[in-house]
Parts: sequence; C-alpha cells; structure tokens
Amino acid sequence: MIKIQNLHKRFGDLQVLKGIDFAAEEGEVVAVIGPSGMGKSTFLRCINFIEKPEKGILEIDGIKVDAEVCTEKEIRNFRMKASMVFQNYNIFKNKTVLQNVMLPMTSVQKMNRQEAQEKALEYIHQVGLTDKVDEYPSRLSGGQQQRVGIARAMAVDPIIMLFDEPTSSLDPELVTGILEIIRRLAKEHKRTMLIVTHEMRFAQEIADRVLFMDNGVILEEGTPEKLFLSPQNERTKRFLEKLR
Repeated sequence: MIKIQNLHKRFGDLQVLKGIDFAAEEGEVVAVIGPSGMGKSTFLRCINFIEKPEKGILEIDGIKVDAEVCTEKEIRNFRMKASMVFQNYNIFKNKTVLQNVMLPMTSVQKMNRQEAQEKALEYIHQVGLTDKVDEYPSRLSGGQQQRVGIARAMAVDPIIMLFDEPTSSLDPELVTGILEIIRRLAKEHKRTMLIVTHEMRFAQEIADRVLFMDNGVILEEGTPEKLFLSPQNERTKRFLEKLR
C-alpha cells in the first residue's frame, strides 16, 4: 500500500506540485495522464526521492517519512520500497546487461553475487533478453535498453514500480513490445504500479484507475471507463477531446 498526503514541490519560484493526495492498494495499477510540463514526472520523482519534496507525508508498506524533517537514513530505507523505470533508460553504458540488472541487488541490498546473478538472469529472461546478457548498451536497441531498465527495476523486488513515460524515447515500432512487457508484469506479478504515460489506449487497457493531472494537482480520477468515456472536469474533457 502507498499513501501520500499534501505533497509539495517547487523549483525556485515555480510551484510544480501543489498539495497532492494519493493512495493505492497492493497490486493496483494506476495510470497518470495529462498535459506535458504539469507535474506528472515530478510526482513520480518525489515518490522515489530523486527529487526531495518540500512538504508531504509519504508511506509505502508501513514505512513513513515526513519530507520536511526526514533524515538521509529514513530516505534510504523508504527508497528501497520503490523502483523506477525512466524515459531515457538510465542504464550504465560501461556495464553489460547482466551487470546492470545485478547492480542494485549487490550494491543496495548487499546480496551475494551468486544469488544476485541467478535472480538477474530470471528477470532478464522475463523481459526477453536471455541472448543479450553479456552485451553492452551500445549494442542494444532503444527498446532493448528499456527492457534492461525494467528488469533492473524488478530486481530489487519493490512494493511499487514507477514508470515515467517508458515509451517516450522509443521509435514507434518498439513501443508495442515495451507496453506488452509492462502489461504482462502487471498481470503476473501483482505489483503496485504508477505509470505516467501519453499512450491513452494503453492506459485504458492496463489501469485499474486513471489520474488526470494539470497544473500540479490531480483534477480528476476514476476507472478508465468513467474517466475516458464520461469525464466530469471540464479541463479533462478538453484534454481528451484534443486527442480524439
């Protein structure tokens, strides 16, 4: 379970998040949609403390932190409950596929190398890269690099997986493969997922709930059927009409 109360984040004079309240149950898949530049990615980055919010209470699986007063140790413990898949893959260019996936297990979780390798190979197989374990990122396509990022995010056995527009850097012909992997993970692993996406059909198909964000707040949320077919907020309606 994840629960967030009154989350605030600013960059200089720009207030990006303006008091976000959010909660998700174990295994729930939540899609976040909305215009670009309105706080969606920052929302995810604050959950994982890649960006430190100025204010807010965040709780994952019983671990709670207060952004205003939390210590570095509290942040480290909290971050171990979540993992993130980035827009631009964010994998190490000087490490092989296997080394990239093993790294969080050996460096963060302090797992012994043999156990880490066995788990890494399992996750690499799940994303369809068994034949690429010894390759470096320079020899992989964008879609393959994103699969490495997904396998690495799975490897830490997180309570919640955060996906920040995981297909935005991919050529169109590669998008379907990545979305299918995420769809399968959601179905088979029952992990809580929070997915920022511009793929509206994907959001409709995979999500249990959809959030519409604009100007640093959640304006509307509901089931995919309710939000896409009968949105209540006028801003949501205008956004969806432009996409039709």
